[in-house]
Amino acid sequence: MNRRVSHLIAGWRTGLPRPVLILQAGNALNYFGYGLILPFEIIYLHQIRGFSTSTAGLVLAATMGTAAIATPPTGALLDRYSAKAIVVAGSLASALGYAGFAYVDLPWQAFACSIVSGAGIGAAGTALRTLTIRLVKPEQRAASFALNRVAGNFGIGSGATVAGFLVASAQRLSSFQTLYFFDAATYAGFALIVLAAVPSPRAETVTATDANGTGFRAVARDRPFLTMIAANIVLVVVGHTFFSNILPPFAKAHTPLGPAAIGILVLVNTSFVVIAQIPAVRVVALMRRTHAFAATSALFAVSLLAVLPATLIHSELAATSLLAGVAIVFAIGECAHILVLGPLVADMAPAHLLGRYLSLYSLTFTISLALGPAIGGLLLQTSPDAVWWGGALAAVLAGAVLLRLGGRIPDPLREAQSRLASAPEAT
Repeated sequence: MNRRVSHLIAGWRTGLPRPVLILQAGNALNYFGYGLILPFEIIYLHQIRGFSTSTAGLVLAATMGTAAIATPPTGALLDRYSAKAIVVAGSLASALGYAGFAYVDLPWQAFACSIVSGAGIGAAGTALRTLTIRLVKPEQRAASFALNRVAGNFGIGSGATVAGFLVASAQRLSSFQTLYFFDAATYAGFALIVLAAVPSPRAETVTATDANGTGFRAVARDRPFLTMIAANIVLVVVGHTFFSNILPPFAKAHTPLGPAAIGILVLVNTSFVVIAQIPAVRVVALMRRTHAFAATSALFAVSLLAVLPATLIHSELAATSLLAGVAIVFAIGECAHILVLGPLVADMAPAHLLGRYLSLYSLTFTISLALGPAIGGLLLQTSPDAVWWGGALAAVLAGAVLLRLGGRIPDPLREAQSRLASAPEAT
């Protein structure tokens, strides 16, 4: 029994340096605050502040839209200035914006708070990834991305749970204001943790003679990277956003599942990610990157198609069990996807362009978070089943494109195998 426990604990060891562990602990605190308000933003603006649901939705869209706009300029700044300073500044901006939400009375005030908080999210999110990459060795990048995802899922899940109990006990203005105050406090607390306990590695700089190799034009000449980013948008839309944004309303309308059962699906998915993400680092390390991308695409395709049989089941328990299995398959695909994608972007980026490459990586998710609900919502109105078979087809095509990249992307496993094969010839 002791050996089994020790083996289980060993699977959770990341080997990451102490500053990165502190950084991700602060990140979990930050996501806890975000989780407090995430499920209740539209409810607060509509029921408490009296905004129409369309206006409330536009306020939330303004946050992500501003984050998307702020991301590329942040990437350029990160290639010149301290990532630590930008994380702190972005987090404080988000703290100010979300604290302001507690007092909004008019739509223009809410939009102003959205712009401030969104700019902070766009800047701090990209800077956090860059800071983490600069604090770890190349072989530790997969573990650092895994821990970041664990921190995010754990923080959001626990924050949303606490907020649910608080709002259920008293749906008053003061309850929602408390949530926003705590959210702002976690952003400010995260900024203080980064400022006090995380070192500031220097950014790589280039001279004027290297001008042809700098800027976003240099990134645009990296065709394998752009291909990978485009295919990744497809995978995030059909894999991540279709599950989180489209499956709940589809299940409510076309399956026997009620709200509680839908909540269980989300809990199963996020819990599996929290438990399996770090141990999955060792599993994915045994695969070539293109093969891992192909496996991710196949897992997403299978899970998307597996949603359809739930519409033929009349028992809520049976349908919930089936979709819980779907949630786990989605989670496995998500784990593999993040472990391959993040380190690959960092490996493809020249040191002096790391901020720009990671800004486009961040922008991929922001764009997908906008495209996924828009495409899925349209299909739900016109042809609900097409969400799942169409998404599966898109996932397969994206996987095929990524598989064809082959030797054009860096791959530690392929390079190690090549060194082993050439060693006997050298002797």
